Amino acid sequence: MQSISVSIQATSNSSIIKFAHTGQITNGSYEYNNIDDAKNSTLAQELFHLPFVKKVFISANFVAIEKFDIVSWNDVQEEVREQLEKYLNDGKSLINSTSKSPSKTGIEIYAETTPNPSVMKFVANKMIVSQTFEFKNIDEAKDSPISVELFKFPFVKEVFISENYISITKYEMAEWSEIGQEIRGFLREYITKGKIIISEKAAPIAEKISKSNAGNYDEISLQIISILDEYVKPAVASDGGNIQFASYEEDSKTVNVILQGACSGCPSSTITLKNGIETMLKQMIPNKIENVIAING
Repeated sequence: MQSISVSIQATSNSSIIKFAHTGQITNGSYEYNNIDDAKNSTLAQELFHLPFVKKVFISANFVAIEKFDIVSWNDVQEEVREQLEKYLNDGKSLINSTSKSPSKTGIEIYAETTPNPSVMKFVANKMIVSQTFEFKNIDEAKDSPISVELFKFPFVKEVFISENYISITKYEMAEWSEIGQEIRGFLREYITKGKIIISEKAAPIAEKISKSNAGNYDEISLQIISILDEYVKPAVASDGGNIQFASYEEDSKTVNVILQGACSGCPSSTITLKNGIETMLKQMIPNKIENVIAING
């Protein structure tokens, strides 16, 4: 029998690590908040015996773990990877199919407006992915079954998926008051059935950006990336969007960023860039920043 391997993948949330595996898969997704929740998963119970484990998320092709702040992932991630790999190679199942999982019931989806009138944010009461993905059309979405289905709605223009929400950009032909409930119903049914959201072949946004900007960043670029990650990304994520560093032009002191999800094409994004992000970068990196320019993703 072929040996099962487990790889470590970082996520957009520094507290969460994704352990992708090549072995057994589950029919659905399961989230556990504590050891009592994990009665139907021996694996999750074992993981909760590690004192730093806060939450466990088991999906078709990965296990994601959220940790408490008492440790750094760099200190413990290899230990967890080895434990998962041994568990899978011992032939143990991820989920006991004879037990009912509280995580597969009670899925709720609620809609949130965003500053972009063309974008609505649909939030689930559970984690659905561990990284961030964006699809501009049905061809790009081939590795995301849920996005393929969403693009079959004639009014869906773009799909943005991150952790516990999906932001959808619509065409002008429809109003949210007419289509919002239909999308909510579709998403609730799809996620409740435990269907695959993202396949392991899909490339998250961070991976695409790093590949397109291969090479080492200079010191100023690294400072900019750190500031965006710590101060800006959490704010734009709450509005259903994302911001990625693209480049820094030393001669003109210009920062280029990529806006995604609800931020892309948003009427208020220019104001946010100039009055918020640009001002912050000028203050935190004095004499190095003059302009911040947005590239819509």
